[in-house]
Amino acid sequence: MAPFKIHSPETLRSCVVFASPHSGKEYPKSFLAKTMLDHLTIRSSEDAFVDELFDSAPKYGAPLISAVLPRAYIDLNRSHSDLDPAIIEGVQQNQHNPRVAVGLGVIPRVVANGHPIYTKKISRFEADKRIKKYWYPYHATLQNLLTESQKKFGQVILIDCHSMPHEAIKDINNTVKSNPVKSNPVKSNPDIVLGDRFGRSANGEIVDLIEAAFSQVGFTITRNSPFAGAYTSQEYGHPFQYRHVIQVEIDRSIYMNEERIVKNADFETVHRAIEMAIAAIVQINVAKHQLIAE
Repeated sequence: MAPFKIHSPETLRSCVVFASPHSGKEYPKSFLAKTMLDHLTIRSSEDAFVDELFDSAPKYGAPLISAVLPRAYIDLNRSHSDLDPAIIEGVQQNQHNPRVAVGLGVIPRVVANGHPIYTKKISRFEADKRIKKYWYPYHATLQNLLTESQKKFGQVILIDCHSMPHEAIKDINNTVKSNPVKSNPVKSNPDIVLGDRFGRSANGEIVDLIEAAFSQVGFTITRNSPFAGAYTSQEYGHPFQYRHVIQVEIDRSIYMNEERIVKNADFETVHRAIEMAIAAIVQINVAKHQLIAE
């Protein structure tokens, strides 16, 4: 099974690259045989349909790389060294890693709401095999996409695309307002959280432009809370080297039924709005002297 898909434009026309590392939904039979979870629960940490929401990127001259294997099987937004001794045999307890501690290492121990995936530990051999076969090829390819874009345009902007449970952000703001992306007036909890690791993974002017692109098509936006960016942002986001990473977290409830993991009536509206935002984002190419000045 291929670890990812690359959706390439006919001609590379933008310094922007899109990635969807958690939208994979091909669950190996051997993996399902090891889990105690039912079909829906095992999918609860999946960024379902996010690759579809951003599938217009190649149309506008930007590549999209999307995972095939699910996050519950291997998490491509974690370091290959984030090994969890509570689920992998032969792994020594190292320095405290908060993600590993809660079961969200590169080989996750749990899915959403802390549901344990396995009935017993997996072997170190099995963990290493997954990392070698899926993690390394994904990141090697992502690195190549970033290098190609930066070589052509002088800088690169990675949009790391994710979704978030509505539960994670529902109490941020309770002010009611009208939102054109949705069918009815809604509370102004953010539809999208942009993460730039509090300015460490992307230049502020670029983040401003990306926020404007999403805001102008009707999304409500907040930054860095509760999601500021994980491994991909930390590893690839080096704004002083003209490599910028912005993590995009979309509230699942605006486009899907979270319990049943199916698209809701607003999916196509959200899909079209994201396409309009993509059309603006791919045009971002801030002059280097502006980036240096900041």
